[in-house]
Amino acid sequence: MTAHASLSRRAAAELIGTAGLLVVVIGSGLQAAELSRDTGVALIANSLASAIGLGLIITLFGPLSGAHLNPVVTLTSWWARRTGGEGLGGREAFVYTVAQTAGAIGGAMLAEAMFGRTPGAFSTQVRDGGHLLIGEVVATAGLVLVIQGLGRIGRPRLVPAAVAAYIAAAIWFTSSGSFANPAGTVGRSFSDSFTGIAPESLPGFVAAQLAGGILGLALAALLYGRGTGSGAGAGASRTAEPVVPAVPVETAVPASLSETAPGDGASPEKTAYEPVG
Repeated sequence: MTAHASLSRRAAAELIGTAGLLVVVIGSGLQAAELSRDTGVALIANSLASAIGLGLIITLFGPLSGAHLNPVVTLTSWWARRTGGEGLGGREAFVYTVAQTAGAIGGAMLAEAMFGRTPGAFSTQVRDGGHLLIGEVVATAGLVLVIQGLGRIGRPRLVPAAVAAYIAAAIWFTSSGSFANPAGTVGRSFSDSFTGIAPESLPGFVAAQLAGGILGLALAALLYGRGTGSGAGAGASRTAEPVVPAVPVETAVPASLSETAPGDGASPEKTAYEPVG
């Protein structure tokens, strides 16, 4: 069974999927903070819920849009197409990014309202320091490498489980907590909670995430070659085959697709997909 989705339907999938991801990340963080005063316990609960939710969202929306949920993943797909591989055209990438950002903000506000808090209050949790930015570069580079690597070795069906597992781990092994998603980072600035980030910390985090995306692409090219297989597109949006895989609070993530899609939004054919984060 395959799904043929127009650009508008794919954008809707990205918006709803990213909103769902932020509801999971922020909502589980709020719940964990209410139930435990131990930060470690709260982080365990938040990371597990975020990973499970991310894997389910990728599996559900991957056949429609590639389930990027993350502008960095979308930009790697656009770059793959520009360099002769499969991926998104410029117009598609722009629409995806706008949809992801709007979805992240909407999801953050929904999570706040769901827990009886006032939606739209900016976070006061400042996250600054060069060590945190290094953590974001590492987290995002690893995410891109996981997606690109699995695509280039012909195992894109493992992306949902692998991305969810990677984000759960990166939340713990990076100093920043692995936001690894510009849209998700913007959305989380609208939640003054355990998982929030103050608006003044956004520029540094987003810049670090973009740098991490470039580093991840460079590492994938170094290790696996340029490759134009199903994983090289980092989320090209086309018609997709459903997958049956097993499968961030920090963000999310990404998925790799195949077949060439028209830049005007006509739904192309993708054999697999990628997340975000």
